[in-house]
Amino acid sequence: MFPVEVPLSHLGPPILLLLQLLLPPTSAFFPNIWSLLAAPGSVTHQDLTEEAALNVTLQLFLERPPPGRPHLHLEDYRGRTLLADDIFAAYFGPGSPSRRFRAALGEVSRANAAQDFLPASRNNPDLHFDAERLVQGRTLLVGALRETLVAARAFQHALARQRLGAALHALQDFYSHSNWVELGERQPHPHLLWPRRELRSLAQVGDPTCSDCEELSCPGNLLDFTLLTSGYFGVHPPKPPGKCSHGGHFDQSSSQPPRGGINKDSTSPSFSPHHMLHLQAVEVALLASIEAFSLLRSRLGDRGFSRLLDITPASSLSFVLDTTGSMGEEINAAKVQARRIVEQRQGSPMEPVFYVLVPFHDPGFGPVFTTSDPDSFWQKLNEIHALGGGDEPEMCLSALELALLHTPPLSDIFVFTDASPKDAFLTNRVESLTRERRCRVTFLVTEDPSRVQGRVRREVLSPLRFKPYEAIALASGGEVIFTKDQHIQDVAAIVGESVAGGLVTLPLEPLVFIPGETCVFAVDRLLRQVTIRMQGDISSFWIKNPEGVSQGPEEGIGPLGHTRRFGQFWTVTMTDPPQTGSWEIQIAAEGTPRVRVRAQTSLDFLFHFGIPVEDGPHPGLYPLTQPVAGLPTQLLVEVTGLVSRQNPEEGRPHFSHVVLRRVPEGTHLGRVPLEPVGPPERGLLTASLPPTLLSVSAPFSLELVGQDGGGQGLRRTAPQPCTVAPVLLELSGPPGFLAPGSKAPLSLHIASFSGPQDLDLRTSVNPSFSLTSNLSRAHLGQNESAWGRLWLEVPDSAAPDSVVMVTVTAVGQGASPVPPTHAFLQLLVLAQSSQDQPETPAHSADRVLPPATPALLSSTLVTQDRAGGGVVDKAWWGTVGGVLFLLGCSSW
Repeated sequence: MFPVEVPLSHLGPPILLLLQLLLPPTSAFFPNIWSLLAAPGSVTHQDLTEEAALNVTLQLFLERPPPGRPHLHLEDYRGRTLLADDIFAAYFGPGSPSRRFRAALGEVSRANAAQDFLPASRNNPDLHFDAERLVQGRTLLVGALRETLVAARAFQHALARQRLGAALHALQDFYSHSNWVELGERQPHPHLLWPRRELRSLAQVGDPTCSDCEELSCPGNLLDFTLLTSGYFGVHPPKPPGKCSHGGHFDQSSSQPPRGGINKDSTSPSFSPHHMLHLQAVEVALLASIEAFSLLRSRLGDRGFSRLLDITPASSLSFVLDTTGSMGEEINAAKVQARRIVEQRQGSPMEPVFYVLVPFHDPGFGPVFTTSDPDSFWQKLNEIHALGGGDEPEMCLSALELALLHTPPLSDIFVFTDASPKDAFLTNRVESLTRERRCRVTFLVTEDPSRVQGRVRREVLSPLRFKPYEAIALASGGEVIFTKDQHIQDVAAIVGESVAGGLVTLPLEPLVFIPGETCVFAVDRLLRQVTIRMQGDISSFWIKNPEGVSQGPEEGIGPLGHTRRFGQFWTVTMTDPPQTGSWEIQIAAEGTPRVRVRAQTSLDFLFHFGIPVEDGPHPGLYPLTQPVAGLPTQLLVEVTGLVSRQNPEEGRPHFSHVVLRRVPEGTHLGRVPLEPVGPPERGLLTASLPPTLLSVSAPFSLELVGQDGGGQGLRRTAPQPCTVAPVLLELSGPPGFLAPGSKAPLSLHIASFSGPQDLDLRTSVNPSFSLTSNLSRAHLGQNESAWGRLWLEVPDSAAPDSVVMVTVTAVGQGASPVPPTHAFLQLLVLAQSSQDQPETPAHSADRVLPPATPALLSSTLVTQDRAGGGVVDKAWWGTVGGVLFLLGCSSW
């Protein structure tokens, strides 16, 4: 990270600029933080993207003082390293979690880095400003920024972040791959973000641009002229005589006269012939990235920009409601909780930033209602009443799937029902979608066999009919809470507790609770509002703190905290601050009780998986959504809440290793050391997953173990179990734009690395557009793969700004079928209106982001969200049998 230096007045509102770089000079413009292993101390695309976002976020905080809190002052940040945890604590208050903001930045950064890995983009000169394709590159850059705007305005922020990452990658590459810096420029190109402004003084086809250079370092190979050019890379397109190459060992064109190159991606001459200008290129690329974020803020407004980057410590509020006639009490409970949350948090930092509501019954579900306005949400919720009968079961999972598609990542979804699911066949797909969206699902089920009013039962229903809810709750890190009508109002209070922000689940030892035996959990000094929830046929229990003080089942205030009981549901909320150390729980019950311990804290972590790419022109970490059986995989952890400017003398917490356990059994799978990557204040850690873990397609949990600044123990567990996919399944969208009435080609790829697989491939699309495929079965041996093509027909009637979800499922056949594997591709249908036509601004100093002109984009188009798009490519990655692949670009 870099220090803040001076305001930049010519960008309109002063933009915080980083002019002096504290990082030692070495490789830059590599994809992501993993590139530091190939070039320690490098400044990467990830560094530039996150630093620019932090600068503009701080500028927003400076211009919009926090209500009821001290104003932020620029002087406090001059010469300091900008960290999300610091500026969040200063603006929202000490302990305010920055996890959602850092996750959103991670999405943008990984989408940026993916441009160097995805088969559709890594060799496209238009996406990297290579091969003198400067006008074409500017066209795609502006188009990607326009798609960012449209997706953000349609509340499709995951799509918006992906397009923003692609735009920033191209923008940053312009300053490294062209000769803009060599021309003596130290400010961003004034016309690059304006499609109607001409890019002047461009080198033409017949203009020689470089002289021959046989050395690795080529400081004087550019001919003495003032024309703008960029280097050619590889053999497509071929380099004309006299033209510059990109350069570096992996550029085939650099061996053809004129040899050498002009890229500034690195200070290493092995990668970058113009390595000596690397820092100058970084400075200008950083300025340009700040400008792009500022333009987005100008067009979206502060509220829309904050939603784009999740600049809030608060969560969203998402309800899925059964509306059949028997659900009156449950619907009223949901209304009471929603109203309470809105009234208590309105105007505060913890006010929900987004609201989602999906009703369902039988046979219908939906439509989905989304808004960022609490009054609109309350009005829509108040319109819902329990009407009509309907026999159990209901279309619950279809409604939940719809909610997942529209709920922001890292959110809680609450399902109110008294019926089992009619669409239980969706269970596995919804499980996968909860992991994809990183959302936690809690079911509040009022299953009361004595109640018959409003609910018709045509047949005797299986006692196992709620198992789909149990499976989804386990996969998402949520829970199923069974209660009765007379308790639903009280039990529903967990909604407010769950959306408070900064909530973590504490690991239990053992993971599976056994009645009569002691269960242990650890409390550290960074935890507050520790709450134990117990559910089941419980006759007695006791809780003991590290000093030996215990509390039993008596309701009310006890020596440790407040005990409440609602039927078979118990909560014990400990008095703050809780005693640090090892706590014990013992329960006497019929059957196996459910126990969960949760607490508030700012110290948490995000994580994702990836394959390190060490060969080729762009070393870095190729991100995955989940490990794949048979492939060595890295775990990358990003710890949030590490820095406390209020108590610097207490030291920084740190995590030393990760404990892996099988879910739900709790079997110990191993303990893996965590190694720091990059500056310690960023909290980036990595670990190599053991081969034994990756040999079985089964879920496992991640638990980080370490110490706080005072040497006391720390434990944090991932909010959701992880899974090892049995096969690699990739689905990628069209490379260009699609108008209604035409077909979009989709690419499907499946590969096995752990042994022979016999698979059925099933497709679905929501809404029900026509989708055809030429691959319905795949017979794969170890390290074999298959490709297929799908065609999606987008009708003329497709609604503008609507989302299309394409799902492909690989189902194993034979005596021992593997768990199904899902690939999701989210598409956004866009329509251009007359109001999107840009006009030339009266003053260039007031630049705002221009939408595309008709010459740049079709009237309606489809863009892809994280598709897991990629390819098995045996040509350029040798770490695992020469195979490189991508599952997705999202972080946890």
